[in-house]
Amino acid sequence: MAATLTAPAPEAPARTVPRPSSGGWRSRWPLLPLIATVLLPALPYAVGGGVGPADIASGIAVLVCAGRLLYLRQRPLSGAAALVLGLPAVGFAVAAVTAADPGAALPGLVRYLQVFVLVPAAVCLLLKDAHGFRIVAGALVVLALVQGVVGVDQYVTGTGASYMGEEVRAVGTFGPSDIMGMATVVAYGLLAAAAFALRTPRTAPAWLRPAAAVVAVGLIVPLALSFSRGVWIATAAALLVALCLTGRRQALASLAVLGATGVVLVGGFGIGSEMISERAASVTQVTRAPDRSVSDRYAMWSAAGSMWREQPVTGVGLKGFPAHRDAHASVGLSSGSDTAGAGQEFRRQALLSPHNMYLLILSEQGLIGLTAVVGSWAAILTGAVRRLVRARSRGHAAVDCGLVAVALMAWQSVNFLYSDIGGPTTVLSGIVLGLAAWWALAEPEKAGTA
Repeated sequence: MAATLTAPAPEAPARTVPRPSSGGWRSRWPLLPLIATVLLPALPYAVGGGVGPADIASGIAVLVCAGRLLYLRQRPLSGAAALVLGLPAVGFAVAAVTAADPGAALPGLVRYLQVFVLVPAAVCLLLKDAHGFRIVAGALVVLALVQGVVGVDQYVTGTGASYMGEEVRAVGTFGPSDIMGMATVVAYGLLAAAAFALRTPRTAPAWLRPAAAVVAVGLIVPLALSFSRGVWIATAAALLVALCLTGRRQALASLAVLGATGVVLVGGFGIGSEMISERAASVTQVTRAPDRSVSDRYAMWSAAGSMWREQPVTGVGLKGFPAHRDAHASVGLSSGSDTAGAGQEFRRQALLSPHNMYLLILSEQGLIGLTAVVGSWAAILTGAVRRLVRARSRGHAAVDCGLVAVALMAWQSVNFLYSDIGGPTTVLSGIVLGLAAWWALAEPEKAGTA
C-alpha cells in the first residue's frame, strides 16, 4: 500500500509585541515642564529674589521649546500667532526704555515678557494636539482640588486667614500675603471641569462627565469661602459665557443646577452664608459706609488714572506705580492692608499696585502699552470664540478644548478688572493665555477642527 505524503504543518507566526506609536508617552515629555508650572505654585515656599519653583519650571519650558525649534528644526509659530503673541512686547519695551530709571524697570520687563509673551508662546509650541491640551487643563483641575480641600479645612478648623476678626478665610497654601492665590486656581479648575462636563470628549470614559460635574460643583465651596469678590464676578461671567456657547437648553439646565447648589450650600447648610452676603453687598457700598478694601481700591484706581494723564503716551514706566502712588493718591488711601492668620503673624502689607491690570498697564505703559496688550488679548478671545462656534456647528471632536479656552480667557479678562499680576500664581496667567492662544491660533489640524 502506497504511503501517503502529508505536507508539513505551517509554523505559527511569531507573536510580535506592538511598539508604542510616535504619539505615545515618548512624544508627551515636552509637556512635563508645563505640568510642573501648573502644579508647583501649590508649594508653600519660594526661593530667593521672589522667583518661585513655578517660575523656574516655566523657564525650563521656554528652554525646551527653544531647543526643539533649534535642533529638531520644527516650524515655529505662524505669522498671525507670532504677531498676536509678540505684540505686547512692543509696549513693554517702550515702557522700559522711556522709564525714568531703565535699570529699575528691567525686572518688570523680564516679568512681563515671561508671563505675557514667552510662556504663552511656549504653550502654543509644546502642545501637539487636543490630547496635550486636555492634559494641561487636567493639571489645573488637580491643583484646584488640592487647594480647595486645604481651603475648606482652613474654614472648618479656623486656621485660615483673618477675616472679620475670625481666621476662617480659605487661602490654601498661599497664605494671607497672597489672598487671591487659592481663589484663582480654584476658579481655573472649576471652569475647566465645568467645560469637560458640558462637552465631554468623545473618546473619554463614561465616568468622566459625572466626575467632572461633581468636581465643578464641589469647587464652588472653596471658591465661596475665599471671600474674593472679584473672583466671584469673573467666575460667574465666564460660566455664563461658556453656557451660552453650549446651547440654550443645556444652558438653562446647568443654570438651574448651579442655582440649586448655591441654595443648598449657603442656605441649607449655612456655609459662610452671613459672611458671603456681607462680602457681596460691600461691592456697592462705596458712598455709604464702604468697606475699607473697596475704598482703597477705588483710591488706587484714581491714582493710576492721574498717572496716565500725566504721561498719556508711554506712562510712568515699568514698576513705576509704587514710586508715583503717593503723589497722585488721595488722602483717604490707607498705608496698607492688614494680613494675619494661616500660620502667619499680623503684618501690614503695602499697597503697591492698583489691583486692576488694565489701569496698571495704562499708568505704567501708557496708551502704547495698553493698546498692544489689550489688542493681543482681544484677538485671542475673539479667535477662540470664532473657532469654538465653528467647531460646534460642524460637530468636531475638540469642542471641549475650545470651551475650556474660551472660559479661561473670559475669566482672565474679567478678573483683571479687579486684580493684577503678583504672587506665585502669576505664571499661571501665562499658561491660561497660552491655552487660549493655542485654540485660537493653532493650525486647524492640530486643534482638531480641520
